[in-house]
Amino acid sequence: MIEVEGKQVLTELAELVDPSRTALVVVDMQRDFIEPGFGFDQLGVDLSMYPALREQVSVLLDAARLAGVLVVHVQMTTLPGGRSESPAQLRFNLRLHSTQHPGEPLRYTVQGEPGWAFVPEIVPREGELVVPKWRSSGFWGTNLDLLLRSNGIESLVVCGCTTEGCVESTARDALFNDYYVVVASDGVASDDRAQHDASLLLMAHRFDLASVTAVVGCWAAA
Repeated sequence: MIEVEGKQVLTELAELVDPSRTALVVVDMQRDFIEPGFGFDQLGVDLSMYPALREQVSVLLDAARLAGVLVVHVQMTTLPGGRSESPAQLRFNLRLHSTQHPGEPLRYTVQGEPGWAFVPEIVPREGELVVPKWRSSGFWGTNLDLLLRSNGIESLVVCGCTTEGCVESTARDALFNDYYVVVASDGVASDDRAQHDASLLLMAHRFDLASVTAVVGCWAAA
C-alpha cells in the first residue's frame, strides 16, 4: 500500500485480492460459447482455448469458495425474438465471426435455452450471485454494481471469456466504477488467440494481471 494525495492505494496482490474486500467475477462460462455441440461450436468457431480455461476457472472457483470470497456469475442473456437486441447491437453481432458466416447474425444464449446455461463444472452454488447481462459489459444495464457495493466489495478478480470482448469490457467498466481490477491472466480465453493476446497486452497496462496460481496462493495464505 502506498499513499497518493493523502489517499491509501492498494498495490500488492495480497492486498488487492484480500477475501474481505474481493469478489470473483466469472464471465460468460456458458455452453453456447465454450461447450462442444452448442452455439459457437456449431458455427465452426475455434474452441481450442476453452478446455484449459474451464480447468483454471474451476480452480479459482474452488479457492474462492474455500476462502469465503464473494462469487458472482455473469450470464450473457438474449431474449427470444431479438427483443433485447437493438439495430446497433445486431450490427455488432453481424461483425462477430463474419468470415465464417457473412451477413448472418449470431444467435446465442437465448434465455431459457440449453446453450444459455453454465457449463456443468461452473454451475453456481446456492447463495452465489448470478447477474444476467444484455451487452458485453457485466455492468451495463445490470445490478452488478449495486450487489458488489451492498457486500462491501472494493476489488474484483475477473475470469472467463472472451478475453477481448466481455472480459475486457467488464474490467474497464469495473475500473470506471472505482473498483480495483485483477485479471486472471491464465483464467481468461478467447476463440481468437490473436485477439486474446492483444487484449492481454492492453489490459496489462491498465489493470493488474496475475496468474491463477498467484491469486489462489494469496487466498490460501489469507
